[in-house]
Amino acid sequence: MVDRRALANLDWTLVVTTLALTGAGILSIYSASRGVSGSLDTPFFVKQLWWLLCGAIAAIVVILFDYRTLLRLAYPCYFLSLCGLIYVLLFGRVISGAQRWIIIGPLTLQPSEFMKISLILTLANYFDRHEKPRPWNLRDLFIPAVITLFPALLIAKEPDLGTALVILVIFASMSFIVGMNLKSILVLTVLGLGSLPLGWSLLKDYQKGRIFTLFNPELDPLGSGYHLLQSKIAVGSGGIWGKGLWGGTQSRLNFLPEKHTDFIFSVFSEDLGFVGASLLLILYFIFLMRSIDVAYRAKDSLGALLAGGIACMFTFSAAVNVAMTVGLAPVVGIPFPLISYGGSALLASLMAIGLLLNVHLRRFKFSG
Repeated sequence: MVDRRALANLDWTLVVTTLALTGAGILSIYSASRGVSGSLDTPFFVKQLWWLLCGAIAAIVVILFDYRTLLRLAYPCYFLSLCGLIYVLLFGRVISGAQRWIIIGPLTLQPSEFMKISLILTLANYFDRHEKPRPWNLRDLFIPAVITLFPALLIAKEPDLGTALVILVIFASMSFIVGMNLKSILVLTVLGLGSLPLGWSLLKDYQKGRIFTLFNPELDPLGSGYHLLQSKIAVGSGGIWGKGLWGGTQSRLNFLPEKHTDFIFSVFSEDLGFVGASLLLILYFIFLMRSIDVAYRAKDSLGALLAGGIACMFTFSAAVNVAMTVGLAPVVGIPFPLISYGGSALLASLMAIGLLLNVHLRRFKFSG
């Protein structure tokens, strides 16, 4: 358990930025979903507040135990998450053509969000137990790659290409952290580029359409290009200072699809303009820098792996989401961590932040 004196060494910058970002997210969700309710007529922002409370409790529980102790749960968590993904494909709820959710009483859970955390724990456990005095090569990475590909393929089948990409990025980033030799990096790069034609052939027609409309949204303005066009209009119409909280017309008049989830940054930008969006991104940048700093200053390789995997997960997801909303990346359905609506995503994100705080806290030793 944590010595009480350890609380003085809690990374309060990370705590404060997390609270500020989740607060900004709830304000934006309220703006995006006024007049729209979740299940049982509960407003989305109220549900998000409840998930925030649950996530805060979960983060505190994660902080209380040494992360080396938590690593004993890595493989059971991975197995349960994998079972959840299989269950989703067999019996999950279909929403907007995607089968990603499990209904448990009043709760709607998305197992793929918890798989991201389980995978980070599992890969960190594996790499730590098989630490090598030399750089890792492709043969060494075979088992971690298999551990990663199982959930990635199941998630892609839902279909959820965005989360599947995040899963692959977690593997790539953690492999880079443990150290790969140059030959392996070059071979993986060539294989990745060479697999693009195969990946393209596996994409569904609407996914291909989203890539085409990235370069020319007017190609299908009422179909695959609609999301991107409306998002860019929302961001641009905010101007310098925005239209004021809850004043965005694109959101209020329902022109912007998925406004409380994938396109929440568009809502925020329309309400608070360039200045507000810039401040939000600066705040997120501070949050990411603190996360990376935790990995850099971790007292052991296990802590560095955990924190590094989590930092890369947040960085990639946030970067792709923002790029997606302003037309610099195809629409792949990656939510803005801590900002977008989503109970499972918020709960998993706060648990991940609990792990970051855990790693930071264990840098210090207390006696007495």
